[in-house]
Amino acid sequence: MECQETMVSCLSWLLLLSAVAFLREQTRTRVAYGRYWLPGDRCCPARLGWFLQELPSFLVPLLLLLLVPRADGPDGGYRILLLGAFMFHYFHRSFVFGYLTRGRPVPLYIVLYAAIFCSLNGFLQGHHLLHCAPQSTPTWLTGPRRAAGFLLFMLGMIINIHSDHILRNLRKPGETVYRIPQGGMFRFVSGANFFGEIVEWCGFALAAWSLPAFAFAFFTICSIGPRAYHHHRDYQKRFEDYPSSRKAVIPFIL
Repeated sequence: MECQETMVSCLSWLLLLSAVAFLREQTRTRVAYGRYWLPGDRCCPARLGWFLQELPSFLVPLLLLLLVPRADGPDGGYRILLLGAFMFHYFHRSFVFGYLTRGRPVPLYIVLYAAIFCSLNGFLQGHHLLHCAPQSTPTWLTGPRRAAGFLLFMLGMIINIHSDHILRNLRKPGETVYRIPQGGMFRFVSGANFFGEIVEWCGFALAAWSLPAFAFAFFTICSIGPRAYHHHRDYQKRFEDYPSSRKAVIPFIL
């Protein structure tokens, strides 16, 4: 398969524009799922919803890799490694996080929108890494940048998974009560899980050094950054003894 440069460019800019629109919308209202779920919405069970909406970001790159594999050049193995990291994140979100979650039902329209987004983004990242990324030998500059980006990705994933583990264990099965999360990055921010995912995709963008990867990292910041802020404000309203030193999503800053 040849690189579809026009499609890659259009999808990347669509992602950037959608990020700005999403950020603007979330400054006005909160997306109605999780703790902000509205009982009147038609919903999907949490486990099934997370599985269905995240799965395309794993399956689409996998199909690209199996059906039309190509990662030529001296850095082909590295580009496949990056794609593998992307797929591993969504394998975990679909099969592990989706199975373990104790969250509230997810509105059907959110499951649909998320599945469409994950399908398009999975194609964008996979196609670009396999067919469009420049084929070059790492230099003294690009080598450390790639290594730093990949390590940042792994660090963010560890923070994200550990933070999700803390949140799951705040409740016993069947409970709906809210408690203050403690430990890990929750010592510094209310949205530790969101912080971890932002770090992940910023690391991915640094390692890939491409418009599609940057667009995805920017979209992540604009979509879950405001949600972390809403969670932070919600915690402050619920608990009079909520730690005043915690920030919303960026330690010591925001």
